[in-house]
This record gives sequence, structure tokens and C-alpha cells, in this order.
Amino acid sequence: MLGTMPTNHLWTDSWATFETGGARFSLHAIPAEIAKNTAIGSPPTPREEEPVKLIFEVKDVESELARLESLAIRMLRPPRQRRGEGCDAVDPEGDVFQICSSGTDAFL
Repeated sequence: MLGTMPTNHLWTDSWATFETGGARFSLHAIPAEIAKNTAIGSPPTPREEEPVKLIFEVKDVESELARLESLAIRMLRPPRQRRGEGCDAVDPEGDVFQICSSGTDAFL
């Protein structure tokens, strides 16, 4: 979905580190003791009240939106987000992330 492959070679069953040019971030598996109390629906319910939202800058929001939709990623379009400037999306676990165009202020 991100268009990049993990760069780490250790703990690959539970950890993935990504280099995106301007930032590095990691995703990790939810520990089993926490995961057993976490319900993930199909489709996932957006968790819009989480304290962290990843925002990815893209060259063309509308083409990236179409690409993500082709991967069955649920897109959210809050009224505050103008077409072509930004769009929220929901990952397979319900976490909300955003894509925005270069030079556009993030739409929180």
C-alpha cells in the first residue's frame, strides 16, 4: 500500500521499518495479550479518536486516492478536506491515516 518495502532484516515476523525519503517509521504487531481484547471488524470501524495519525505527502492526491481504492482501502472525505488537497483513509485494522498534496497544510 505504501509503495515501499520494509528495510529491516530482524524481527520480520512482528516488525517492519520503512524509509520514505524524508522519514523513517516502523509498524509492529500488536502483542497477543492486547490483541485478544481488540476487535477488528470487516470492514474495520475507523478509529478516529486515536492520538496518532500518520500523514503521507503525495504528488497527486486524486491518483493516489484511486490507487488506494483499487486496493479496497476505505477512503473518508470529511467536509474540511478539499478535493485534490487531502483525504483520510482507513487501514485494515481501522487506524485512520491521511494523504495530502505537497505543500498543503495537514487537515487534522
